[in-house]
Amino acid sequence: MCQEDNVNAQFEHRLAALDRGDNSRLLRYIRRGIEKESLRITPQGRLAQTPHPAALGSALTHASITTDYSEALLEFITDAGTELEQTLDELDRIHRFVYPRIGDELLWTSSMPCVLEKDEDIPVARYGDSNVARMKTIYRIGLGHRYGRLMQTIAGLHYNFSLDDDFWEWLRAETANTLTLQDFKTEQYFALIRNFHRHAWLLVYLFGASPALCGSFVAGRAHGLQPLGAGTLHAPWGTSLRMGDLGYQSNAQRSIDIPYNSLGDYVGALQRAITEAHPDYQRLGVRDGDQWRQLSASLLQIENEFYATIRPKRVTRSGESPRRALQERGVEYIEVRCLDLDPFEPIGIARPTARFLDAFLLFCLLHQSPASDAPARRLARENLLTVVNRGREPGLHLAQADGASVELRQLGLRMLEDIAAIGVLLDRARNGVEYRDSIAAQRLKLEQSGLTPSARVLEALRAGEGSFFRFAMAQSRLHREHFLARPLDDVSRAQFERLAVESLDAQRAIERADTIPFETYLANYYAQ
Repeated sequence: MCQEDNVNAQFEHRLAALDRGDNSRLLRYIRRGIEKESLRITPQGRLAQTPHPAALGSALTHASITTDYSEALLEFITDAGTELEQTLDELDRIHRFVYPRIGDELLWTSSMPCVLEKDEDIPVARYGDSNVARMKTIYRIGLGHRYGRLMQTIAGLHYNFSLDDDFWEWLRAETANTLTLQDFKTEQYFALIRNFHRHAWLLVYLFGASPALCGSFVAGRAHGLQPLGAGTLHAPWGTSLRMGDLGYQSNAQRSIDIPYNSLGDYVGALQRAITEAHPDYQRLGVRDGDQWRQLSASLLQIENEFYATIRPKRVTRSGESPRRALQERGVEYIEVRCLDLDPFEPIGIARPTARFLDAFLLFCLLHQSPASDAPARRLARENLLTVVNRGREPGLHLAQADGASVELRQLGLRMLEDIAAIGVLLDRARNGVEYRDSIAAQRLKLEQSGLTPSARVLEALRAGEGSFFRFAMAQSRLHREHFLARPLDDVSRAQFERLAVESLDAQRAIERADTIPFETYLANYYAQ
């Protein structure tokens, strides 16, 4: 039996087992959370220079409204819940709370940033005077020195996904696995991640929405993009420039090779990257007198600096590093990080997109996932970049492990057959048809590339004199009016206002509780 037959045999066996009796109910309680980034901009389309509004609460301690790299880069975080409608509604309500509190500013609807000229025009996020706040800010200062602040203004949407213990108990029994439940979950989440890397190109094709950008973003850099009009550059067949060499990439990070074959492999690779000095960063220096330039001279300052398309995650305790949390308590959920903001959706993601993500991630979980080696990881990366830059090119082929190549459209439609079979079970678990409809919509995108978000963006740009800036500004204004026209009800508004006040109180309490010098705090963190 060939390897492909083995892969299909496992999938067919697990699918049939889920199809028996009422086992599909185990898919009813998928837990999801969404993290969505958006730049605050002025009415003229420039990056906002104002500090994080106090009316939104503390960016350090607020559970739902914080900042990412810059003071101007807002991040909205939903609770993790089992009802997708509630998750999307929460994201909508966060927007409706924020908009009346940012004056005449807007939230930029696209992943690639607005007109930017100089790194020094991008304000680094500030979190107060506590040790944890200083660490967060110095980490960002370090990112600016290492990669440039411009790169840090790219925005995306992260999709957090997990299955409940009833599902894992069932699958462990179905596979006669003797590991503890947590170790089994961790093993299976890593299997999901390996398959995700093999197939993530499909998500980039279907949902990539950044085929163009402002020329100011690549000023002075080699890029290979073509002019479109009014200061705009684009990749004619591109899908998500954010995910390519112009986005979250660096020569230093390309030296990090994480196999994802086990938790030990993953944590060990991160540990080495965080503790081993890198020559470029040693030359940069950690401090210049009293001014910190970065947290350390290692390849990575902390785990979050590693820009992955997907991450294994575990909620951390106060002061705990992510790698220690994973090492001690295993994987709790996975975080999908390759999604562009959808500029046609006010909250940045459409419901059918989320439904498809559920089915796609289960596809990655249920299929056999062999251990990955360096050539396999390079192949997956090369296919991803091919789709980033040329995904809608007619007749485009993707390389396969056996040295052959398969047309993207054919490969994608073949995958959708299995994903559709999972969708049937997901719909049965919910007594609905949303998964069926979402998967059918993605099939149409494979058959007609003009239906993809990236093609729609370029079509809109060409209809508006080819200007990325004008398109994104128009969408930002539309979405601003969409939220302002729907004020929050009194109960929701009062709840958000209370959370804002409580977060400010919590920040002050953290600052009062600090009793050790920052250098000691940092040393304790790295000693974990």
